[in-house]
Amino acid sequence: MEELYTLEREVGRGSYGVVFEGHMAKTGQRVAIKRLPCSNPECIELYLQELWAMRATAKNHVNVIALHSCLLQTGPRSLKTLIPGKLPPRLVESVLKGSVVEAPQSQEKNNTEQRTNSVSRLQDRTNTVQARPKHQTKTKSNASDSTTPQRPQNKAKKRPAEKEEEQPEPLSCLALWLVMEYCDGGDLNQYLLSSPPDSQRDHSVVRQLCSAVAFLHSLGITHRDLKPDNVLVCVTPRGPIVKVADFGLSKMSEGLVDGELTSQHFSSTCGSDFYMAPEVWGGLTYTAQADIFSLGVMFWAVLERITFLEEGATQEQLGAYVCKGRSGWLMPLGEALWENADLQLCIPMKFKRAPPLPPPPGPAMCTLLLDMLAFDPDARPPADQLEARVHSALTEDSH
Repeated sequence: MEELYTLEREVGRGSYGVVFEGHMAKTGQRVAIKRLPCSNPECIELYLQELWAMRATAKNHVNVIALHSCLLQTGPRSLKTLIPGKLPPRLVESVLKGSVVEAPQSQEKNNTEQRTNSVSRLQDRTNTVQARPKHQTKTKSNASDSTTPQRPQNKAKKRPAEKEEEQPEPLSCLALWLVMEYCDGGDLNQYLLSSPPDSQRDHSVVRQLCSAVAFLHSLGITHRDLKPDNVLVCVTPRGPIVKVADFGLSKMSEGLVDGELTSQHFSSTCGSDFYMAPEVWGGLTYTAQADIFSLGVMFWAVLERITFLEEGATQEQLGAYVCKGRSGWLMPLGEALWENADLQLCIPMKFKRAPPLPPPPGPAMCTLLLDMLAFDPDARPPADQLEARVHSALTEDSH
């Protein structure tokens, strides 16, 4: 059965791709459609990591963004649905070889000829994917000349191809399209900072994020870029439902082995400055416990409504930090702890909070935040214990 997705408008743009709001033509269901151009092996590797992680989570947790389908663009307006559990061989080969692998000429020509038979298509109202007019070589024909002797082509002399359609389509025209559930509340920054503080809502957000990360870690998925920008919000009559998204930097390990969580070590420095753990800042090997540190920064910011502005930006972001010097220069917590492992964090923060101010977190929650932000990764609570500890701390502080 053919699925037709319609692109309505662009809703987000990042370093690697563009996200559109769209809908399924047959059902009218709104979806988010993310276009990831496959222009170099480094980007392709990130896209395949994201696809693999999203397939692993499938639609099994309410607080993790759901992937509906993935399409591979093989021509200007030709797409095909990827088979679940498999990755496009040509893109995998590009990653392994470290250079973009182009399709064979005959394959690209076949893709172009069969574009009307593609399983899935996108109807674009934003002009992002445009059908490109082909260059056609016109030749004169005359029925009376059908028997005219023709001069044989000189096969010994090589000539450049004259027809554009005979050239292989460069892989830079290809892209992955991820069709995901649509979140109408924007990201966590937009949602929380657009309304007055609400402690009950903030506590719900914290609990949901705990549940999402515990689920991901149980599958052996380390997100590695947890931050408010990568948490989307669905607005419902019962309150916000948050969704962890953007798995481009995620890594997968074996998950549970003999009932125990593996502690795979990673070495590449990645993430966003204000949410990175000290061991990541220091270039050390690290584990999934780096995600717990990122959560700690987010929780502290959400519960106290702590915001900052990055240089050159105009949009406030939720995030905790350390002020350095008389000028009040902001320093990421992970960087500050890497420079001074004995640094004492002041929770709750007494300054630089965004008005109107919510009540500060209670003693039990402050203790838990300090544990999540510990310099030693092993001192941080693991994800499978965090949800219970958050519930216990919030309950204790409410009394």
